This record gives sequence, structure tokens and C-alpha cells, in this order.
Amino acid sequence: APTVTMKQIAAALADKHGLTKKDATALLDGMVGTFVKHLKKGERIRIPGLGILEVRKTKARTGRNPQTGEPIKIPAKKKVAFRAAKDLK
Repeated sequence: APTVTMKQIAAALADKHGLTKKDATALLDGMVGTFVKHLKKGERIRIPGLGILEVRKTKARTGRNPQTGEPIKIPAKKKVAFRAAKDLK
């Protein structure tokens, strides 16, 4: 499937809403920055019609090196999870 970039999304928004591409790009950059700020705080972001973004914590666990079979420790970490809205499904 083709990949759509932020530049393409900004251009489409600029055409649809009569903005300049520079303004649309600034708006999108601000939106992404706001999303990141809230996700770092541990807050969920709900976007109607699209879904929910949230940070989930994974526990530390033991894995195996596929080349040697040697056990390795995988540290705990955080990841961003996305749940699609019913409309999107």
C-alpha cells in the first residue's frame, strides 16, 4: 500500500480549507507535538471516527537469541498502542 506523508496531508488540508501549505503544515506539526506531549504524560487521546492512542507498558521478560538460542533479558518499555474506532473497522 502507498504511504501518505505529512506533506501530502498538509497539501490536501490546505486545498480543502483554503489555507496556505505553510499554515497547514504548521497546524499539523502543532497537532503532532500536542499528541506527543499528552502521550508522554500517560494520557489517552481519543479522536472520534479514527480511534484511541494510548501508552502501554510492557513487562520485562526473557527471550531467546534466534541465532544462538541463548536466553537474553528484554527490558520493560513503553509503546504507543492504537485502537481503531468502530467506523474505521
